[in-house]
Amino acid sequence: MANTSSAKKATRKIARQTAINKNRRSRVRGFIRKVEEAIATGDAAIAKTALQAAQPELHRAATKGVLHANTASRKISRLAQRVKALSA
Repeated sequence: MANTSSAKKATRKIARQTAINKNRRSRVRGFIRKVEEAIATGDAAIAKTALQAAQPELHRAATKGVLHANTASRKISRLAQRVKALSA
């Protein structure tokens, strides 16, 4: 357990930020899941709109430090590739 006042404050700050990051991470997972489900149903139009909604969310997570920038780009790229294959 933290003894100094600064360590106690740091613990509070970390707990607050962890809660925010968990929320952001679960939002990203939800957006990705919507794209995955649209791909699974085979509906290209819904998949495309779901991907367009997921892209800014993934980039935002990367900006905020929840995801690494390359991870976000890789996920977007792979999802876009699969959505494109649906319409082709």
